[in-house]
This record gives sequence, C-alpha cells and structure tokens, in this order.
Amino acid sequence: MPLRFLLFFGVLSTLVLTVHGYLGWRHVGGSGLVGGLRTAAWVGVWMHAALLPLAFSARFWLKGTVADVASWVGFVAMGLFSFVLTLTVLRDVGWLIMAASSTLPDLDRRSALLQFTNLAVLGSSLGLTAVGVVSARRRAAIVDVTVPIVGLPPGLEGFTIAQISDVHVGPTIRRAYIQSIVDGVNSIGADVVAVTGDVVDGTVAELREHIAPFADLRGKHGVFFCTGNHEYYSGADEWIAELTRLGLRTLHNEHVVLDHGGTPIVIAGVTDFNAHQVIVEHKSDPAAAVNGAPADVIKVLLAHQPRSCREAGECGIHLQLSGHTHGGQFLPWNFFVRLQQPFTAGLERWKDMWVYTSRGTGYWGPPVRVMAPSEITRLRLVSA
Repeated sequence: MPLRFLLFFGVLSTLVLTVHGYLGWRHVGGSGLVGGLRTAAWVGVWMHAALLPLAFSARFWLKGTVADVASWVGFVAMGLFSFVLTLTVLRDVGWLIMAASSTLPDLDRRSALLQFTNLAVLGSSLGLTAVGVVSARRRAAIVDVTVPIVGLPPGLEGFTIAQISDVHVGPTIRRAYIQSIVDGVNSIGADVVAVTGDVVDGTVAELREHIAPFADLRGKHGVFFCTGNHEYYSGADEWIAELTRLGLRTLHNEHVVLDHGGTPIVIAGVTDFNAHQVIVEHKSDPAAAVNGAPADVIKVLLAHQPRSCREAGECGIHLQLSGHTHGGQFLPWNFFVRLQQPFTAGLERWKDMWVYTSRGTGYWGPPVRVMAPSEITRLRLVSA
C-alpha cells in the first residue's frame, strides 16, 4: 500500500474513532439501554466505525468480488455516518440553545425527548441513505442548458456540446454503469463531447476493462478530455495514454480549431487546477491553452475545477465547462463547496464569461446523492 494511503488511512481511522465515540455517547448513552443490550449497541457503533476505513482500503488487501462487496458496504456505511453525524450535531446545537435559554424540560421529560430525537435521527438517516443510493445508482438524466452568447456566428446557432464529468470509475462504478452513460451521451448526437475530468479512481491495470465503453463515445467533431484531480491520484500519464487509445483527445493546456460547416470554433482544455502539485510540468495554464487561437472565434474551455475561471476570464474565453463539485452530492458537503469553489452547480457568470458547473455524471465515495442529482449535460449555444 503506498505511503500516502497509509498516512491517509491512519488519519481517517483516528478521526472516525473519535467521532464515533461522540455519536455513541449521544445515542447509546441516551438510549436507556442497559446490560447486554447496551454492550451490543456499543459493539455496533465500533463495528460501524471499522467499516469506513474498509471502504478505502479493501482494494489493497482483498481481491475480486470480495473487495467489491467490502467497498460497497464500507461506502454505504460512510454515507449513513455522514447523515447521522449531521443530524446529531444539528439536534445537539438545538439542545444547547434550549439549555442556554433555560427552556429544557425537566429531567424525566429530557430523557424521553433525547430518546425520541435519537430515534428520529437514526430513522431519518437510514431513509436519506436509501433514497440517496437509489438516486446515485440510476443513470444520470440528460439536462438541457441553453447558453446565450453575444456575437455568436449564425453558423454556430444550436451548436451542441454533451458534457460528462466526475464519473469516478472505481470500486462501486463498473462497466455496466459506464455503458449506460455512454449510451445516454450518444443519444444526444452532439457536435462535441466534453469529458471534464475525474474519470477514474484507480489504476489503468485495475480499471481498463471497466472504462472500455468510453471507446464508443461519439461526437460529430470528436470527444475531448481534460484531466481532473483524481487522475493525478491514479497515474495521470498512464490514464492520458489509455484514454487517448480509446479515442479521447486530451487537451493539455492547448486547443483545437474545429470547422463546423464553415464556421470555426475553438475547443480548449487545461490540466487540473492542482495538477502541478503532483506533476510540476502539468501546471494549469488557461492563457497557454488559447495562445495562438484566432482572435474573433468563439472559445470553449474545458477546466475541471470551476475556480479556473479566475484566470480563464482574462483570456477571451466565452464558455468554461467544469465539474469537480458534484453539486455537493449529499449533506452536509453541499454547504462546504463554496468555501473552495466560486460555483457549486449550473450556469453562472464570471465577468464576461459563462461558467457551467456540472453536478457530475457518477459520484465519489458513498454511492449516495441527495438534492444533487447526477447529470449528462446537453449544452446548446444560441445567440444572446
């Protein structure tokens, strides 16, 4: 197991045990259970804690179907854990507010209230997890987005881009899931297919079979790809070579000029915003990506992280296509995305440039999505 994963595993395990101690104290401690039932409840808490590191480590020490099942169990447990923690913290904040305002009931009623809210937290968490798994595992819906561009040439009216992002082929996303995405993209009949990073979570050797359907992606002018941060966790150079073999054109701080019925359009792409932290030579550079492009031509930039817009907005680009955020994916992460990124999801304006941020076509980690459905995006350029 690589050193970085050992360190990550150690930090994660310590954090998980600490937080489960808090959850056990609040739920088992306030449950009214005694004797063997209380002991069994605490055993359940620590068994659940053990499942979370298992999600990330299973593929390193287990093989085949056993590793897949272990990953599934661990990642679903992680989703459940996130909901239980979020709702417990919200409940306890309310508890503290009542205590500070001297509105807590007497001791007997307080105990009953604690037990009732514990059951409500656990029941709600189980329900949210079940709904989230169903949402995550269905094929991403096709979402239509109209992008109005000032000065759009008549020849580009209705130009269509099919965007997928953040597929995260890995422990719980396999070939059948990918094939359904490819079928959905191809049903659009787009002029261009844009794949905006985070395609994989694993090495080429592990995932070659499961990523293979990407060879069937079809766009009138081709399929273009920019790297995401997870490619750099999984061997970026090897994945660029493999995706190139499958027919995807990687845009590595570069552009192509397409001829759409006699009207040119520039499709550019940059490496991930943090790529240089892994491979120095891969530093993201929007200016270099459009350097030498015709001045008066519509320019579309593929950039995995929305925050690339701060540099891209100075480069005469009309539309940036991004992902990375997953739209938050599920509670409580949707509230934290804006601490790192300027946009969470949808079509937004940055200076004179449009930025479209996909909620992602797959998911990362827990196979759970709540209030952030996955998407295959059909973007149409129209005159403003």
